[in-house]
Amino acid sequence: MLDMIIRGATLPDGRANIDIGIQDGKITAVEPNLTAEAGEVIDATGRLVTPPFADAHVHMDSTLSLGLPRLNESGTLLEGIALWGELKPHLTVEAIYERAKKLCLWSIARGTLAIRSHVDICDDRLLAVEALTRLRRDMRPYLDIQLVAFPQDGYLRYPNSAANLQRALDMGVDVIGGIPHFERTMEEGAESVKTLMRIAAERGTRVDMHCDETDDPRSRHIETLAAETVRHGMQGRVAGSHLTSMHSMDNYYVSKLIPLIAEAGVGAIANPLINITLQGRHDTYPKRRGMTRVKELMAAGVPVAFGHDCVMDPWYSFGSHNMLEVASMGLHVGQLTSVKEVNACFTAVTETPAKILGLQNYGIVPGCNADLVVLQAADAFEAIRISAERLYVIRRGKVIAQAAPRESRVRIEDAEIAVDFTRANLG
Repeated sequence: MLDMIIRGATLPDGRANIDIGIQDGKITAVEPNLTAEAGEVIDATGRLVTPPFADAHVHMDSTLSLGLPRLNESGTLLEGIALWGELKPHLTVEAIYERAKKLCLWSIARGTLAIRSHVDICDDRLLAVEALTRLRRDMRPYLDIQLVAFPQDGYLRYPNSAANLQRALDMGVDVIGGIPHFERTMEEGAESVKTLMRIAAERGTRVDMHCDETDDPRSRHIETLAAETVRHGMQGRVAGSHLTSMHSMDNYYVSKLIPLIAEAGVGAIANPLINITLQGRHDTYPKRRGMTRVKELMAAGVPVAFGHDCVMDPWYSFGSHNMLEVASMGLHVGQLTSVKEVNACFTAVTETPAKILGLQNYGIVPGCNADLVVLQAADAFEAIRISAERLYVIRRGKVIAQAAPRESRVRIEDAEIAVDFTRANLG
């Protein structure tokens, strides 16, 4: 007897009426009409069953700190950085831990079971590193957290970044980050990329840099990041986050740049909610969209993931860590509206970030971890369209979150009609 069977599932690849058998926390069968019994059976007939959502880029140390010490009135990236600088002296390990833990609960309820969080190391106390490494350990039964050592004030610009980076890595931070466009000069930005890539190669870590998060088309540090990836033989282990300067670059240069990124095997992580909010603030009209060239990167074969980036913090006042909302903003801003492109946006919050993070045993094939989400939607297109309810969230074969199907009731001419917003009632 199996521990669990999910019956009648529709999978992201389009296969329908599939049964998923689960035993000892692993998927043991993925086939129609599975002839077995189980201790628990979930009826997913007509429902999309997907591997869990993954957020490739978020800042858990600042999450849910909205209004501390004040609100970002200009809505700009630089005021957000200044606000965070004002808040840092007042941070405590427990406050960071509790806010980030609350975000984890939101994430679990939303079916997001993998998170890559950047952690500011330009606080010599490294309180955020201490808080989030503890949280990572405590949350391990429920979701995977990967931490990036992020020199928010610049690796070269902040005097103690080099020492703090080594301390953070020794404390268990997984990934090396950077912010080359925030260094004092373009030359120092390129130097920071080269130095950080050398350290990552020596230590065998992955790399994820905030890269060119600016409207300035001359900010081209992604070019250096791609070149250094090839030089150190780190293809498939490096990601560039944001890349928003690409939305302002001329097409000729981009026609050279994107093939370099693809050749280097560098992943691209766009953050649609935040990019569209923070970028283009100096524009009147025409006003730039702010998000990197997602469609062109995808067409070139570059792995493109979407991240939430901020949730109720100095940079972004909104959000509930809903990765379907992120996918929706991404497809709208990028005009990714064909069926193939919509499916790619769904993949950008599931399979692709899992690949960029290097998650093991992720997917819906026998042998993979039994980490699954049952959605109140018929397919990925519908899931994004209605921001589908997560009916069941399953971690290692156990239900860890559950929600009732979303339904409204409308009264028309003394008749009460149930409305669930899916295609099921369209005939």
